[in-house]
Amino acid sequence: MLILLGSCGLTTTRPKVEMSLAGAAFLAAKEAGADVSASNLYRQAEDYFLKAKSAYRRKYFNKAQEYALLSKKFSEQAEYAAVRKKALEGNAE
Repeated sequence: MLILLGSCGLTTTRPKVEMSLAGAAFLAAKEAGADVSASNLYRQAEDYFLKAKSAYRRKYFNKAQEYALLSKKFSEQAEYAAVRKKALEGNAE
């Protein structure tokens, strides 16, 4: 029984790709100015990204993957909102 419980952690793969994509999406949102123009979405992305990094460090890879995917989703939404807001402001002038 103990061997079965211990082997569960060994079969879970590290979500390296998901973490990398989440980090890149988060940086892209920040560079687009989402922290100012889409602050709610940006804060959610940041929160999930920090949770993903924490779960990854503690070797909770399933949770880390879930949080990384959520962070990527919110980062992309925040980046889109920031770029859209800039474009709309540019057309108004």
